[in-house]
Amino acid sequence: MEEMEEELKCPVCGSFFREPIILPCSHNICLACARNILVQTPDAESPQSSRASGSGVSDYDYLDLDKMSLYSESDSGYGSYGGFASAPTTPCQKSPNGVRVFPPAVPPQPQHHLLPHPGVLPPIPRNSCITCPQCHRSLTLDDRGLRGFPKNRVLEGVVDRYQQSKAAALKCQLCEKSPREATVMCEQCDVFYCDPCRLRCHPPRGPLAKHRLVPPAQGRISRRTSPRKTSTCTEHELENLSMYCVQCKTPVCYQCLEEGKHSTHEVKALGAMWKLHKGQLSQALNVLSDRATEAKEFLVQLRNMVQHIQENGVEFEACLVAQCDALIDALNRRKAQLLARVNKEHEHKLKVVRDQISHCTVKLRQTTGLMEYCLEVIKENDPSGFLQISDALIRRVHMTEGQWGKGTLTPRMTSDFDLTLDSGPLLQTIHQLDFVQMKAVPAAPILQLEECCSQTNSATLSWKQPPLSTVAVDGYILELDDGSGGQFREVYVGTETICTVDGLHFNSTYKSRVKAFNASGVGQYSKTLVMQTSEIAWFTFDPASAHPDIVLSNDNLTVTCSSYDDRVVMGNTAFSRGVHYWEIIIDRYDNHPDPAFGIARGDVLKDVMLGKDDKAWAMYVDNNRSWFMHNNSHTNRTDGGICKGATVGVLLDFSRGILLFLINDEQQGPVAFDALEGLYYPAISLNRNVQVTESLTRAYRQDM
Repeated sequence: MEEMEEELKCPVCGSFFREPIILPCSHNICLACARNILVQTPDAESPQSSRASGSGVSDYDYLDLDKMSLYSESDSGYGSYGGFASAPTTPCQKSPNGVRVFPPAVPPQPQHHLLPHPGVLPPIPRNSCITCPQCHRSLTLDDRGLRGFPKNRVLEGVVDRYQQSKAAALKCQLCEKSPREATVMCEQCDVFYCDPCRLRCHPPRGPLAKHRLVPPAQGRISRRTSPRKTSTCTEHELENLSMYCVQCKTPVCYQCLEEGKHSTHEVKALGAMWKLHKGQLSQALNVLSDRATEAKEFLVQLRNMVQHIQENGVEFEACLVAQCDALIDALNRRKAQLLARVNKEHEHKLKVVRDQISHCTVKLRQTTGLMEYCLEVIKENDPSGFLQISDALIRRVHMTEGQWGKGTLTPRMTSDFDLTLDSGPLLQTIHQLDFVQMKAVPAAPILQLEECCSQTNSATLSWKQPPLSTVAVDGYILELDDGSGGQFREVYVGTETICTVDGLHFNSTYKSRVKAFNASGVGQYSKTLVMQTSEIAWFTFDPASAHPDIVLSNDNLTVTCSSYDDRVVMGNTAFSRGVHYWEIIIDRYDNHPDPAFGIARGDVLKDVMLGKDDKAWAMYVDNNRSWFMHNNSHTNRTDGGICKGATVGVLLDFSRGILLFLINDEQQGPVAFDALEGLYYPAISLNRNVQVTESLTRAYRQDM
């Protein structure tokens, strides 16, 4: 709440607002302060007399007060009207906030019979002008004077609540000797109670049970706050504000719409616009709140950086002293100069970080104050009063949020000392000993655990550089072990910060780590992440890698083809070791085609029968017999075919390098295949006369 206090003080008097009014520039000022800074402009005749005296200034120069120089930018402390050669200069004042304030105009002495009664404010002189003490915009008052400016009832209510919260604690009204602090107030009894007196004099039973008890501060405010007055139009004082002019962005009355300048403008219901602007302000506050949270976290990082700089500085000095003490006497004469360099760098880093902390703290205090003020404004139930200030507040919130833009929350200095001592030269070169810049290698990456996962026999890892690291990174190296506690091996080298590794072993535990590199070398490893693959091997057919003529259904478990030519489809899981078995059921078999079942590499041809190239090993079968085929070579002819409802089993044994096929549990094979290192996918080729469904997948052994 303390940060909000600056929002509640008048820029002229420096005190809390009293009867604040809203200037056209959206800034606020006390009504009394507005009277004090009024400036009386010359009468309408003055331009003519000045022009007659040869001033050469046009009527427009006198009337357009926004273009007049009302104060000196050279900080002379005096202000004058540009264009009036005969106008005397008047000393300016400054408010407690440091804002330049103009003194009250001295009107001509009125005749005694025209003096107002005591206690009545004197009338505002004709041709009066007021300058906003914050943005220095000037404007001429009309016949209504200061009454033409709307009162900021919302701000007045916020000030009252803030002052009430700062007031001394209320005392119980029923304690006899030393009154204790009140804890509740009964709205019906209008009495403040402490806890003992409430239990004794106001028990929660009988008729008193229906009384409403509120906190003391709320009770005090309800006592002192008069019923909310209905907002009236500044131009038609007898009319209530009921609509909102979208073009002028101000509440208006019914008479303004009938007769005034708003008759042709777009208007909307006051209540609807009140809710709309409250929602817009709330949304803007949410974004600003996120920026404030980031700023707080950033300040914590900066404060930690101060500690790291201190620690690194001490460590660096110790190393430097140890090296210098190990050298001959000539090195000791150079030691003082080197320590001075380190201390200078040390102090420079601390100064830069502390200056940034100070700057960010001030900005965060202002942001927090604005947020608290806006939250208090949102609590107001006065639609017209809220709408009078909502646009300005929304602009301020957006503008403040923009000040926390890109680069604001980035450290201007690192905590590392990019210096190292070269102690290799011979003794005769000791007088040329100097610091050389340390080759900066990247820091250890941070694994983003929330994005790392494993699925079936694949693992996805994600990482990032530390937030305070400013060292350039050329790429990353991802390493995995073999799933059995063996040596790490590189599985990815590149610039991406996320990688999916396929073809891992089922039911295996893998360790992974990543490091960054640049032209200076390779950095440290990240922390090691342990990932577990699925215990049971399973797959479905992969539509992404299948031939376009392949038709999949049943959650990619059932496959057929739209072409009369053979087309290849593979599973979405690859195998690299162990023993695996899967079964395929023949759902439809027409006109005696030759579907093929087996395994394939990822780059197998998709528009020919499986086994036609050297990337696949398969058994193709018709209704009478089967053949094994690899690289378009046909071998191992065996009797026994397939029909609708038949089951084809495939057994893949990496340890022995064999494929075994079964048709309705009758063995067809086995045949050998080159079990080279790499990934092998379950695969099928078929045409439109065949439809099959995968029904079973098993991993018999994974430790081969």
